[in-house]
Amino acid sequence: MHRKQLTILLIVLALGVSASVWAGNKKREKKATAAAQMQMDARQRALHALNRLTFGPRPGDVDRVMAMGLDKWFERQLHPEKIDDSALEARLEPLRTLRMDARQLVENFPPPQLIKQVAEGRRAMPSDKTERAIYQSQVEKYEQRQESRAAKTEPVNQVVDDQPMTLTEERRAERSEARMYAQEQAEKIMALPTADQRMQAILAMDPQHRQMVARALPPEERERLMNSLTPQQREQLMAMNNPRQVVATELMQGKVLRAAFSERQLDEVMTDFWLNHFNVFIGKGADRYLVGEYERDVIRPRALGKFQDLLMATAKSPAMLFYLDNWQSVGPRSPVGMGESPRARNNGGFRRNRPFGGPFGRPFPPQPRPQQQQQAKGKKRQRGLNENYARELMELHTLGVDGGYSQKDVTELARVFTGWTIREPRRGGDFEFNARMHEPGTKFVLGHTIKEHGEDEGKEMLKLLAHHPSTAHFISKKLAMRFVTDNPPETLVKRMAETFLKSDGDIRQVLRTMFDAPEFWAPEAYRAKVKTPLEFVASAVRAGGADVSNAMPLVQTLNQMGMPLYGAQPPTGYSMKAETWVNSSALLNRMNFALRFTSGRMPGIAFAPQQVLGSEEAPSDTNTALARLENALLAGDVSKQTHATILKHAAEPEVTGRVLDDPSRPVNVGVLAGLIFGSPEFQKR
Repeated sequence: MHRKQLTILLIVLALGVSASVWAGNKKREKKATAAAQMQMDARQRALHALNRLTFGPRPGDVDRVMAMGLDKWFERQLHPEKIDDSALEARLEPLRTLRMDARQLVENFPPPQLIKQVAEGRRAMPSDKTERAIYQSQVEKYEQRQESRAAKTEPVNQVVDDQPMTLTEERRAERSEARMYAQEQAEKIMALPTADQRMQAILAMDPQHRQMVARALPPEERERLMNSLTPQQREQLMAMNNPRQVVATELMQGKVLRAAFSERQLDEVMTDFWLNHFNVFIGKGADRYLVGEYERDVIRPRALGKFQDLLMATAKSPAMLFYLDNWQSVGPRSPVGMGESPRARNNGGFRRNRPFGGPFGRPFPPQPRPQQQQQAKGKKRQRGLNENYARELMELHTLGVDGGYSQKDVTELARVFTGWTIREPRRGGDFEFNARMHEPGTKFVLGHTIKEHGEDEGKEMLKLLAHHPSTAHFISKKLAMRFVTDNPPETLVKRMAETFLKSDGDIRQVLRTMFDAPEFWAPEAYRAKVKTPLEFVASAVRAGGADVSNAMPLVQTLNQMGMPLYGAQPPTGYSMKAETWVNSSALLNRMNFALRFTSGRMPGIAFAPQQVLGSEEAPSDTNTALARLENALLAGDVSKQTHATILKHAAEPEVTGRVLDDPSRPVNVGVLAGLIFGSPEFQKR
């Protein structure tokens, strides 16, 4: 292990955050905090609320909440439409894809299927110069792949020096010459004085030379070129290389920026909660283009509304229909199930992915192909009944695993939702009910008789599930787990569930019940929740008063911490419990991030110690600096062990990156702050 890594690991262990000692320290830490919180004053209540209902307090937030009044602040957060968020919108402005619908994304950032159509002459090139450059670059890549495959089956093309040259070797020779040319062109481009001139020079090239120039640039020159361009030019250049990746990375950057900078913090927390509850996976086919619209138009507008409205919207979302394969579910006795072809527009779509689910529980093995799909060779394969959505609708979205349903209920519910499909999924299409795919006849679910009435059968079941007592309890418990503790008291869950049922599933009312409950303010709830990687990173950015001009390093950090955004593949989403995120490797990654963040080693992210300390004047000595940072970042709630460990390691060269043997040098506030961010106290909320 590298010496620096070893030093940081030793710090992590010394702080007492390894998996083996976390549980041992927990009782002692809880006892210490309980005494302090028995007499929780106004400042402590404000801090507790900010730690639970937002992605963490920023410098000055506690004072602002106290000045407004805690109850008034909470009510304001429950109505995000009344909060000005224009500063965040300005940050998101360069990320054009966040404002596009799925069809626009497909057109502007084409998937491989669309590129293939253009390459084969079945679709015209766009007329716009920039869009055309994106398509041309992707067509060139497609043709190169085709040539590479052909080269494997055509061994000889010409003779050089009495030796046969394969097509592959010929191609290599051509590319070698092109590479030399590309290096010359790259130098010329970088010598141009303005970003516009550089971009125009790139657009003027043919696709092959454009690719070669990109490869010829050394990493540091490539980064310099990207940083010199406007956000839109940077997006265009990235799209020429990988258009689908642009859609994903801008979506992820937008999520991090919202968590860190939105004034509508409770709305963002609830949007994240519901997106995880109604999870979809960005890595599955068409969902690469559907997830952004799903979060923006389905989840966020309903995050604080009626649960039934949210449930209905997710059920009809193309992202959910595609993720759990319901768009392909066909009733066995429907016209399509009996062998008739659906309309042509329902035949289109991305490649079928391995479905999630089995009869019950995890993991999700692939389902066997239904009997009617086993067709003789050469005949068109029929699509059959798919139970994935019906199962997850009851187990994960509404009733819960112990909600009182059977396998027969799953099958019957799957029949109810046959015909709920997607119009032209290949082009980012919308929800469509296809009666020719729908299973006819009466269904029996959870003791209820569902008479045959097409699409309305599904609406009837969603209404029934949304108002079921098991749903009220399951949703209330998950909310209490997110905001109160990993194992919430049943007394609290029952009161929240009663409010859920009485208020017709009004999420605002349920949250008010939780906020007013003594369990929310109980001593044992204080700093009892371990932050997920997203909560940790966002809270560090907020607490550090940081400015973010490039969110990609934060996105990459979350990948390293095991929580890639929109990247939970199973329908369960990411865990909210501490046990998932507490281990030495994960906490080492957190400490590494904290030190890089506060030491200015993350491009595009500027830590602001003067905002944290509330003064431009640097502290005169390490002890004073540490005390001020502990008050600012932890409200002074820090253990003796943490304080002593930080003091001990704050001056080590492996941590600071330089030797601090000169007492006249200023205190390294960044390192001290980084060690605090990596402490057990900051890991909890």
